[in-house]
Amino acid sequence: MGQDRMKLTFPNGEHEPVTLGEGITAIGTSAECPIVLAAPGIALRHAEIHMRNGQALVRVPDPRNVVVLNGRQVTQDMAIKPGDLLLFAKVGCQVMAPPERAAPTPPPRPATGTGEESDGRTRIRQALPKYMLRGVSGSTFGKTYALVGTMTVGRQQDCDISIPGDEISRHHAKLQVLPDGVMVEDMGSANGTFINDKRVHSGVIKPGEELRLDTVRFLLMAPGMEVNKPAAAPPPPAPEPKSGPGAGLWVGVAVVVLAAAAGAAKFFGLF
Repeated sequence: MGQDRMKLTFPNGEHEPVTLGEGITAIGTSAECPIVLAAPGIALRHAEIHMRNGQALVRVPDPRNVVVLNGRQVTQDMAIKPGDLLLFAKVGCQVMAPPERAAPTPPPRPATGTGEESDGRTRIRQALPKYMLRGVSGSTFGKTYALVGTMTVGRQQDCDISIPGDEISRHHAKLQVLPDGVMVEDMGSANGTFINDKRVHSGVIKPGEELRLDTVRFLLMAPGMEVNKPAAAPPPPAPEPKSGPGAGLWVGVAVVVLAAAAGAAKFFGLF
């Protein structure tokens, strides 16, 4: 049977295990997808697994859809194999070998007293991307790049984040994820690296701030981060009653009108 019987397993229970067959297996929130994942950040057709002649690859139809393979964001077709870890937005899964090729399952480990049940299953500990770069200009507009560990950004294809364009140096900047932000280090670029429009050799960028490589701009985002909306302005105060000689006249007119309405109501038998 070979690799055409690979499986996707979802250790957190978002979906039952899925056997990958020949052809295309779509993943998304649409009911037309063979794998429906109703989770935040999942698009209608978030990703596709293509299987042909025993070879499988993952494809992302829209660059705004976040898909991470073994810690690296998928920006073009990438081959997958048993043992690989995939993240669709915040949903993790593992590519498993066919049953006839799977390694024997080790016996369950005894309970450690931590409150977790030991059922012998392999648990995916791959952390979700803590930060993402969202392109807000040029060729990267609308694209999202997951940041994991230490990554390089530049024009060359061997960069973790490859951005075509003459304004980008071959190896432009290095990004390192920190607990409270991302360390940015310029790698001797010709046109400079900027944090919030200030040119830097190195510096830390935090969620909501802007990273610029020459004219290519990005916004650093954290998963689930929302843009704060300005508070609604209070309603204008009611106008104060006017005082002065004209005020008494208007009060008198109001009394006459009310008296006339009451008389009409009595005439028609309403009271």
